[in-house]
Amino acid sequence: MTYEDRLSSDTRWALAEGSRHFEDRSAVHDSLRRIAARLDQLKIPHAVAGGMALFVHGYRRFTEGIDLLVSREGLRQIHASLEGLGCTPTFAGSKTLRDAASGVRVEFLVTGDYPSDGRPKPVAFPDPTSVSTERDGVFDLDLPTLVELKLASGMTNPARLRDLSDVMELIRLLKLPVAFAERFHLFVRPKFLAFLTTTIEDVSPS
Repeated sequence: MTYEDRLSSDTRWALAEGSRHFEDRSAVHDSLRRIAARLDQLKIPHAVAGGMALFVHGYRRFTEGIDLLVSREGLRQIHASLEGLGCTPTFAGSKTLRDAASGVRVEFLVTGDYPSDGRPKPVAFPDPTSVSTERDGVFDLDLPTLVELKLASGMTNPARLRDLSDVMELIRLLKLPVAFAERFHLFVRPKFLAFLTTTIEDVSPS
């Protein structure tokens, strides 16, 4: 049974799992630690992205899967080394794996590909070695890269509006300054500044 199926089929377990997630004890956290340790052993550069990266940077919300940024060569090594050794592909030829122990989905974002819909855009997935920060043996996307990728994703795919709300929540929680926008590609910078203005207005006293 996949992790998502178990969450849907057992409400009591899902509620308990949600509590464990905010204590860093959920199946997703456990799977991430196992996979990160294995990638470290294999010397495959990677960076945690998506909801789990948000968690590290101060926006703690529940997520059902793991997103890892890797190079194309890294992805090839991962499938050669991990398939059948604790991980299984979601279907034949898929670049996405599942942790066999937990059923948690592990999705790989590949350097040079484009966020969200995969269509060419000014912002692409970078090399993980240039945008990662280490935390307790796990490498996470740095905050500017995480925000930039979420902006590019949400701006170009209506199905990914959650990415834009994630950015707004990061702005609110971390009180990101105007100067933060200087780190972004011009393609996404106006959207960040617009969100910044909106968020400041929302929290200003009337």
